[in-house]
Amino acid sequence: MGERLTARFDLPVAYDVVFTRRVFSGDNPDLARSLEPRAAGAPPRALFVLDDGLMDARPGFLGEIRAWADAHGVELAGEPLVIPGGETCKNNPRWVERLRDAIAERGVCRRSYVVAVGGGAVLDCAGYAAATAHRGVRHVRVPTTTLSQADSAVGVKNGVNAAGVKNFLGCFSPPDAVVVDPDLLATLTDRDWRAGVAEAVKVALLKDPAFFEWIEANAGRLAGRDLGAMERLIRRSAALHLSHIAEGGDPFERGASRPLDFGHWAAHRLETLSGFGLNHGEAVAVGLVLDLAYSVRAGMLDEAVAERVWATLDAVGFTLDSPLLTDGAGGLHPGLLRGLDDFREHLGGELTIMLLSEIGRGVEVHAMDPGLIEAAAGALRARAAGVPA
Repeated sequence: MGERLTARFDLPVAYDVVFTRRVFSGDNPDLARSLEPRAAGAPPRALFVLDDGLMDARPGFLGEIRAWADAHGVELAGEPLVIPGGETCKNNPRWVERLRDAIAERGVCRRSYVVAVGGGAVLDCAGYAAATAHRGVRHVRVPTTTLSQADSAVGVKNGVNAAGVKNFLGCFSPPDAVVVDPDLLATLTDRDWRAGVAEAVKVALLKDPAFFEWIEANAGRLAGRDLGAMERLIRRSAALHLSHIAEGGDPFERGASRPLDFGHWAAHRLETLSGFGLNHGEAVAVGLVLDLAYSVRAGMLDEAVAERVWATLDAVGFTLDSPLLTDGAGGLHPGLLRGLDDFREHLGGELTIMLLSEIGRGVEVHAMDPGLIEAAAGALRARAAGVPA
């Protein structure tokens, strides 16, 4: 027997999620307070990474950033970098490379910051670049979409797409802070506005029946772009996601259980099969109703519950169907089931899928019946077409 030496230590992690308004105004200190000086007597230093969609919607935004930095004594590490929003920046490795090159060329040290302002894909890309430069440059997220504000921005994951798999390359690297400003949602398209509701429904179904009932009752306000309703949804959804990460016992997903990926095995695959024509929220909405239809056919869930969720997502404006569910002849799309294999590999061994037995109670299963998946997919397509399943 050889000699065994064991290293065991805890790594404390703490970061704030700050809810504010007019984050880039000269009299709002919330973002600046999240940036520490890199040395005694030196100002905080930050490289800003901006979503091109935000730049298109706010042509004067670069000026806002410069004025904000001047007002709060923050040194900019050169001109902000503008990168493509959506999955474009995650599909092409040159964007991560460009960000890492900028970190090197502009002398962004480990006590400086990468501040990413944009949707979830830009935050993922910038966070991955920051986490892998110098073995970890501090990063702060300013999410600008409902999806990122309600879910992805508050978590500890960063990643990009590769090998035909969503988020195949990535790391667990918590942000130093997340600053959420609902005012940044004003210029979103209707598709991007509703996208975050899918993740809020997901976490409500698993963890908070009263929250689901609130979404159900306020679906019309959410669809009608009521900012007050959306802000309330974002705050509660973010709090539930953050609570699970902090208190669920597995923030870096070392185990097989990933309840917050309810509805996602199919969603991730649908995104890939669509060439990312489906955004993440749209794919999650379809993935949720597919898994709910499966739960009904597996005898786990009352059909009335699935109907309530369908009606809620429909009222918000989601299209709860995709031609990528089936092959055109009534069978499953040949690429859909690969989503289960991707999940199994991503988990590192045993497949674990979250299904639902009632609102507020998830059930983990370790296998799914392809025949029941096919029946569930056919039922969704038939219902969307107005044909009795």
